[in-house]
Amino acid sequence: MLRIAVPNKGSLSGPAGEMLHEAGYQQRRESKELRIVDPVNEVEFFYLRPRDIAIYVSSGRLDIGITGRDLLIDSGASAEEILPLGFARSTFRFACKPGEADGVEDLQGKTVATSYEGIVAKHLADQGIDASVVHLDGAVETAIELGVAEVIADVVETGTSLRNAGLEVFGDPIMKSEAVVIRRVGADTSADSEPKVQQFLRRLQGVLVARTYVMMDYDCRVEQLENAVALTPGLESPTVSPLHNEGWVAVRAMVPAKEAQRIMDDLYDIGARAILTTAIHACRL
Repeated sequence: MLRIAVPNKGSLSGPAGEMLHEAGYQQRRESKELRIVDPVNEVEFFYLRPRDIAIYVSSGRLDIGITGRDLLIDSGASAEEILPLGFARSTFRFACKPGEADGVEDLQGKTVATSYEGIVAKHLADQGIDASVVHLDGAVETAIELGVAEVIADVVETGTSLRNAGLEVFGDPIMKSEAVVIRRVGADTSADSEPKVQQFLRRLQGVLVARTYVMMDYDCRVEQLENAVALTPGLESPTVSPLHNEGWVAVRAMVPAKEAQRIMDDLYDIGARAILTTAIHACRL
């Protein structure tokens, strides 16, 4: 039975549950459930605090887990990222009062307040900067106003809350985070659970591809086939089938979802017709 840690709350929880459901795994029906068994897929899910998942996985008690890259690094746990999942993206930046710092080199001897002490301390050490790091559980924007620190390090999305606090970001991003699948460093890849781990990863990769691509079908004249295939090369090669009307073929190919409308326009311009797109719900590549 594969044992998997899943976030029980926060911005990671909902999207993680949706992805696992799309991948064919049973998920909890109530937020109070802390453990469920999916006997069909031979998986046991444990719903844990996102900050604790890396610790549990590194202990070897759980095989793999879903958490944030930021939480993994901040924990200092002996676990590693094995698959990025593309949701819960965030960027970590330094911020201070306008004009007081331009880059990380200006933090020498200063005090930095953050909720992610592990990430910030490692980043400063990697840059050769000797600065003090103060851990706060939240609302770090007020640390400067209250004299706890001269600089803060936090997640920055639009920067509105920082500007409202009279602060501005500076320097390069500390890191970019997103949801990731993790496992213990040095995990035994010859263990009996390894086939289930690989199956789990393939399923999630299938969901990621299904979310990124659509299936496109269209008809075109034979003399325009090469031009059409250039627009829709697919992953290996498109499927081409002759139509009943001589001189026409039907073409099917996967195309990036975000480019689908432009591709449909381009196909229409070269004479393709009956152009359709269909959502992909699951795949294996």
